[in-house]
Amino acid sequence: MTNTLLASPLFGITLTLLVFHLATLLNQRFKYTLLNPTIVAIVTIIVILRQSDISYTDYSAGGDIILFLLGPSVVALGVPLYQRRTEVMQRLIPILSGISVGAITSIFTTTVIVLLLGGDEQLAITIAPKSVTTPIAIGLAAKFGGLVPLTAAVVVMTGCFGAVVGPALCKFLRINDPAAMGLAMGTAAHGIGTGRMLEIDLMGGAIAGLAIGLNGLITSMLMPVLKVILG
Repeated sequence: MTNTLLASPLFGITLTLLVFHLATLLNQRFKYTLLNPTIVAIVTIIVILRQSDISYTDYSAGGDIILFLLGPSVVALGVPLYQRRTEVMQRLIPILSGISVGAITSIFTTTVIVLLLGGDEQLAITIAPKSVTTPIAIGLAAKFGGLVPLTAAVVVMTGCFGAVVGPALCKFLRINDPAAMGLAMGTAAHGIGTGRMLEIDLMGGAIAGLAIGLNGLITSMLMPVLKVILG
């Protein structure tokens, strides 16, 4: 009975939603940057699975369903964008320029660092789309011969790091405009960073949502070029 329950998709879904809800309450209670709900939930689930000797295969039966919902959730970010469409259109050129530069810089610096540290072409392809949302990054890694599980892990780590460090870094650099912060967060830290930005400012969250989509589009066009260069 227990094995049947653990292998059911209901187990992975229930565990993920319950742990994330508790992590959100913890974050709201203490308001500490490192207690980002996503980070806390990931660490907690890993500990639970290891301590309970539950295989990742059993957990992923339900976890993969939540992963599938990442696509619709990105589309849902268009709601705050639509609500601020007038303001977005007024800043369209700077927004497009910033996202383009951010996408190019992310892929270039990542690839150079990997190669300088002795990594091969496959590893560079795997990590290059680290700043785009998970569904797009996984698709790109699979298409161009990257290691999909590693890509997924690096994307999540990038988003968590950006959500934790991004706002403080912007303040340190005296970037106080919510639109500029949202542009940076969405371009560099995809959905997780955008979620954090929506907590700070709705306009910034809207810009971050736009940055996710455009960065994914630009990165998708740059990956074939990277593949040719590395090949």
